[in-house]
Formats: sequence, C-alpha cells, structure tokens
Amino acid sequence: MAARRDTDRTADDGSTRERLVDAAVAVLAEEGPAEMKVRRISDRAGSSTITVYHHFGNVGGLLDAVVVRGYATLTGTLEDAAASNDDPGVQLFAMALGARGFAQRNPHLYDLMFGLSPRGTYRASAPLVPQQHFRRAYAVLVRSCHRLVTAGRVDIDDPEQIAAQLWSLVHGFVSLEAAGHFADHSDPVASVLAPMAVAQLVGIGDDRARATRGALDAYATWTATAVE
Repeated sequence: MAARRDTDRTADDGSTRERLVDAAVAVLAEEGPAEMKVRRISDRAGSSTITVYHHFGNVGGLLDAVVVRGYATLTGTLEDAAASNDDPGVQLFAMALGARGFAQRNPHLYDLMFGLSPRGTYRASAPLVPQQHFRRAYAVLVRSCHRLVTAGRVDIDDPEQIAAQLWSLVHGFVSLEAAGHFADHSDPVASVLAPMAVAQLVGIGDDRARATRGALDAYATWTATAVE
C-alpha cells in the first residue's frame, strides 16, 4: 500500500505542477508579465503560494517552466511546418509563417522566451534552460536547411549558418510587426516577409523562380489553413 500511496502522490505532484504552469501561462497571456506573481498565479491555479515554492523554488523557476512549455509548443509548430511539404524551401517558409503565427497567438510568451520582456527581479533558475530548449526548436530549422544543402540548391554548405541567418530574419520581422511597425501594410507577409525570405535564399545561391514558388506554395497552404 505504501508504494501505491507514493505513486499517487507523484502523480498528484505532476498534476499540480502542470496546473501551476497552465495558470502561469494564462496569467501571462491575459495580464502580461507584470502580473506574474506568486499570489496571482496560485489563486488562478486554486493552490497555495507554498505550492509554487515547493514545485519551482521561486517565481523564476516557474517562469523557466513557462518558457520550456513555450519552446515545446514552438517546436511542435515548426515540426508540423516541416512535415507539410517535401520541398525544403517550402518547409522553411512554412516554418517562418508558423513562428509568426505562434508569436501572434502568444505575444507575451514569445517576448519572455526570447528575452524581449523583463522578468522583473525573477532570475532564471538555470541560465541554460531556455537555450537548450531553443536548440530543440532550432534543430528543426537546421534539418530543413541541411536538406537544402544536400539538394545542391545553395552555395553555403553549412546548414547551421543558413539556419542562423533565416532565424534572425524571421525573428526581426516578427518583432517589428509585433511593435506595430508594419501597420500600414495590408499584408506584411506578402509585402515584407515573403520577398525578404526569397531574397535571402537567392542571395545564398537558390534559384529565384524556385524560391518564389516555394514561398507562394507555403503561403497558399497557410492561407487555406487560416481560413479553415
């Protein structure tokens, strides 16, 4: 019976931990980083403040868990994009659209994940936690870049270098769009992101017509999915 009670307690601990992370994600989404406080989150989760400290040590630890959750979701989004087409060029543009969609749905979470919003006095409990989970999402991009290289479509033979350039491009676009700098564009994807991504691929050796076709194919699929 003792073993059964231990198992039940472990399962309950896991459930409580997930409930606290769910609550923190909800508070962040609805009220922003300024309200990421132990009392606010524990009330939302229907738990005591001591429960937060028990599971996460401090609010910094809970924020780390929120970031980990965010990267897991982003990784899944990028994997879905990569699975949407066999053409690595289409995959890469689909990932750009997926990352943009993730940022639009989760603006405060995206900012927290990429250090664009303050954590207040709450320091990360382990500095490498966000980085190692970022690498998992980034690896999805690197794999498609590797396919681009092995297909002989570009002049650069280092997929990591290509991935770094493309991620920087997309992150810059997403950040500027979120700040309202493309408000006068009726369709920022068509007028900014797509031509910029095509120019980037052409700049490293890809055929312009093929790169453009890949962007259009990914955009058409994304548009159809958005309508659904």
